[in-house]
Amino acid sequence: MSGVPHHLSRWTGLAGAVLLAVAAYLGGALPDGSLRATPVSIWQGRHGPLIIASWLVGTGLMGWAWWALRERVPSARWALVTAGLWLLPLLVTPPLGSRDVYAYSCQGASYTAGINPYEQGVSALPCPWLDTISYIWRDTPAPYGPLFVMISGAIVGATGSLYASMALFRLVAVAGVALTAACLPVLARRCGVPVGRALWLALASPLVGVHLVSGAHNDALMVGLLIAGLAVVASRPGRFWPLLAGGVLLGLAGGVKVTALVVVPFAALAAMSGPYSIRRLLRDGSPVAGGALAAVVGATLAAGLDFGWISGLEQGGLVVAWTSPSTAVGQTVGYVAALFGAHIDALPVTRAIGVLVLAVLLVWLWWRARTRDPLWHAGLALAATVALAPLFHPWYWMWPLTVLAATAHRTGWFSLVALVSSFLVLANGTGLARFTKMPGAPLMTLLVIVVAVRLVRSARAARRPAPAD
Repeated sequence: MSGVPHHLSRWTGLAGAVLLAVAAYLGGALPDGSLRATPVSIWQGRHGPLIIASWLVGTGLMGWAWWALRERVPSARWALVTAGLWLLPLLVTPPLGSRDVYAYSCQGASYTAGINPYEQGVSALPCPWLDTISYIWRDTPAPYGPLFVMISGAIVGATGSLYASMALFRLVAVAGVALTAACLPVLARRCGVPVGRALWLALASPLVGVHLVSGAHNDALMVGLLIAGLAVVASRPGRFWPLLAGGVLLGLAGGVKVTALVVVPFAALAAMSGPYSIRRLLRDGSPVAGGALAAVVGATLAAGLDFGWISGLEQGGLVVAWTSPSTAVGQTVGYVAALFGAHIDALPVTRAIGVLVLAVLLVWLWWRARTRDPLWHAGLALAATVALAPLFHPWYWMWPLTVLAATAHRTGWFSLVALVSSFLVLANGTGLARFTKMPGAPLMTLLVIVVAVRLVRSARAARRPAPAD
């Protein structure tokens, strides 16, 4: 692939985006689409083979073009122009890959009607567009932060229309992508990473066009605010007011999705003007942490809500998919036990172990980041959060991918995860993990074992003293 001309990759990716737009019009996540679709029912439906072929070939072309140029982007300007070109066909399509934008609209309708979305599901109103939402999410509280609840309420209150609300949610997502494009170069230069490569990895991935833009996911806004906050902190270490502003931006990102707050301790390290010391950390890190806390609390009070949005994160456990490693291990344990006639639900245990491992790993990463690049470690912390959470959706990978694009000097493994994740959801939002539990869960479990063994061996080798000459 190293010999593929740049212009060929550009037009190949655009062709893929056009095919994905065709798939969206024919069989995307349409408001009146089936909520119980399967790959077989899609294939047998009207235009079924064309829908699946357009989605598969379109994703393949776009993913191939993105992967082929990941290490040899001509320039930052070329990356921006090409990524923007690929997004154009997906700006005007029905939602692709997810029905979440309908849930956003219904939660906004509940909020404007005076219902606390952290206490009641959207069926309590009931939402006028309830039929567009997957059954599993109709009676569950909102898992999103107070800032996004306010944005949802403002959008629905201003439009009163499902289609107009969807258009505005997509504009919010585009604004998040644009904010990422504007601030990512600052972060990349701070970390000595080529700006063109960073922009290419973060903006041209199929995950961006399909899920962040066409799917209008609020992750786009969260990532944009996150990158903006890290860029401000990285460019002004040791200066109180810029650090406070950076902390506020990170807090606003957490006000969209609380997982963004994982990076705040690492941003506090990046804020220091000089080598690590407790005194410097307290002096320079406090404005970052204080700004983030003030933004989260302020958004919660401004929304007139409580902190129930934190407990709403537990609703992700309702989805059982092998794409989450801790879930896959639990599924595999159940399958093995069934071979011996036993019925064991190991999911609560394996998921709890995953969360415990995540907590320990985050502390270790922060401790290690004191004497290394804290921004790169922030990306690793986000990657660990996504990997060890009970639930994984493909667009979640954009959180660490965007940060690592600007902070990591080696890009292979996290680019590969993004490429594979692009194929996990069909055009109408049907997740393939639901239909591939076997062999998906055992294979993921095997991968977990292989990675764990390699990490242990690597740690032992690092502690082994170097041989004397």
